[in-house]
Amino acid sequence: MPGYTIGIDVGGTFTDVVGICTDGTQTLAKAASTPADQSEGVVQGLRNLADALHLTLAELLQQATRIVHGTTVATNALLERKGARIGLLATEGHRDVIEMREGLKPERYDLRLPAPEPLVPRRLRIGVKERLRPDGSVEQALDAASLRSAIAALRAAGVEGVAIGFLHSWAAPRHEHAAAEAVAAAMPDAFVTCSADVLPQIKEFERFSTTAVNAYVGPVVSRYLGRLKARLAEAGYRGPLFVILSHGGVAPVEEAARLAVGTALSGPAGGVAAAVESALQGMGQDLVTFDMGGTSTDIALVTGGEAALGRGRTVGGERIALESLDITTLGAGGGSVAFVGPGGTLQVGPRSAGAVPGPAAYGLGGTEPTVTDANLVLGYLDPENFLGGARRLDLDAARRAVAGLAERLGIAPDACAAGIHALVNARMADGVRLATVRRGVDPRDFTLLAFGGAAGLHATAVARELGLRRAAVPVFAAGLSAWGMLHTDLRYELSRSAVTAGGLPGDTALRALFDGLEAEGRDRMAEWHGGAVAARRSADMRYGEQVFEIAVPLDGIDWQGPALADQVRAAFHARHRALFTYDLPEEEVVLVNARVAAVGVLPRHVPAAGAEAAAAAPAGQRRILLEGGAATAPVFRFGALAPGQAVIGPAIVESATTTVLLRPGDAARMDSRGWLDIAVPAAG
Repeated sequence: MPGYTIGIDVGGTFTDVVGICTDGTQTLAKAASTPADQSEGVVQGLRNLADALHLTLAELLQQATRIVHGTTVATNALLERKGARIGLLATEGHRDVIEMREGLKPERYDLRLPAPEPLVPRRLRIGVKERLRPDGSVEQALDAASLRSAIAALRAAGVEGVAIGFLHSWAAPRHEHAAAEAVAAAMPDAFVTCSADVLPQIKEFERFSTTAVNAYVGPVVSRYLGRLKARLAEAGYRGPLFVILSHGGVAPVEEAARLAVGTALSGPAGGVAAAVESALQGMGQDLVTFDMGGTSTDIALVTGGEAALGRGRTVGGERIALESLDITTLGAGGGSVAFVGPGGTLQVGPRSAGAVPGPAAYGLGGTEPTVTDANLVLGYLDPENFLGGARRLDLDAARRAVAGLAERLGIAPDACAAGIHALVNARMADGVRLATVRRGVDPRDFTLLAFGGAAGLHATAVARELGLRRAAVPVFAAGLSAWGMLHTDLRYELSRSAVTAGGLPGDTALRALFDGLEAEGRDRMAEWHGGAVAARRSADMRYGEQVFEIAVPLDGIDWQGPALADQVRAAFHARHRALFTYDLPEEEVVLVNARVAAVGVLPRHVPAAGAEAAAAAPAGQRRILLEGGAATAPVFRFGALAPGQAVIGPAIVESATTTVLLRPGDAARMDSRGWLDIAVPAAG
């Protein structure tokens, strides 16, 4: 009996489910997302996958060996401010750290900009008498009466979550853990989280903010994952359920519930994981990911086959200092609404019609024109073949919506649809510039990896705008994020602050610090996983007079060799030189945080190669509107294209879940993996 690994990606409009069989065959299914309870859409997506495989849901789940899930529950809770009612226990005199932030504003020159509203109102931020010194020794013991009074106030306020953030707990967590035990005893139903467990490192605002976010989204994420796990068990699933986290690795569902803040970029992380796997499979070492769905577009870089990680991300205005993939998100998707902006100009997004009511063409009550409606009016989409014919698009409704906007703008409906399409392309190209050029990266030698249900219609226009000469679209583009989740590994991040006077610790102390973190990571991985475990070491370091540190990979260090501190110091100088073109060998080097990532390698199913076949003839033709006017474009079925077959634009290549628009001059070739490799001519 075959086995399946299943990846599930919940988007704003659709939930994508990918099943990979042990023989390497891959199957994609989709279902409408259900924002009120994402688990309903997940189970429906699994039913649709089972139908596609000619199995019952129970049979599919009995054969499933692993399910990996990407969720937007935490992201939505932050963006919509629909998290839990929470309180904060802080060292007396320091309850306002999360409101003072770092004394900075998002727009520093806007004098009228109001201060961000903290997740925890001041009356629910309560000081507790206690104090540790930076070396972990006790300045003032934890005062039991003060703690009882604080807990009573939070219990009376009816909070669902409690964040505990005491000064210098990164050096010694005993006061926070004692407080957590007391809270749990008095409030057994509350979600309790300690900063020493979430982010055991210096910088109080980042630590307190990340912990507050964990408390805020923790109850919501925990309830959702609990419902999902119960639904899957009821349907017959007995295997492990993993959740992809913001750093691109996966973790058991219980860990994702404990560290819910780590799921803030869960969904987009799957797409980046797919890009890394694509690089390993020969797509190229330098990729720009272009993930365009119904609500947003996510952009990231893969350089030299590796994705960039960063810290200090802001989601919904809240600082999250955990390790996460460096992803730029734009409010531009198929459901982005077009409207008349200030001065009578055409605007598109960031507001989206979402899954309900969705674009006007969906027939679910939407009346505002969206990018999808414009693409339908321009002839790029087949109204009879959306989702393989499972849903019919209402062309007349799309035309009415676009015509209404065109009338307000004083232009022809076709010109309005073309303007919507061109404007969203320009916005997405600017997003790629933000992720590349503004960070010192020239994207012109990169390949644009386009995926998500809507990306194929816009990929070559965005590539032209940026001067990229190559784009690639997989046959299962709509589910590539879900596919990517099945090509990543278990990952557990550990960090510890280790600032010492006089520069770096000595060789023995350095070795003990990193060895201790690695041993802790391997112990945790042994609880999750019985297979091979790897460990990657890195450090946050700076020169003595600098304020901010940089991340320094330490993979090439000989940890058992002589002059260990000198090797680490040299690695920092080299990294500083690579980032800023200079280094200062005579300056003192400071180690701020030691980091270890424990990675548990999960099995992969080798993809099945495409069989030899004759070149497919067009399945039909369609009149489309391009920048140069109307054209008659041949329409090819994505799955029918033979390996090596070439398609020259203008043309349309469509599958049940995605459509690719090839503009004049585009030259596409189908490779053996089912990827459409597109050569894009230079702009102009």
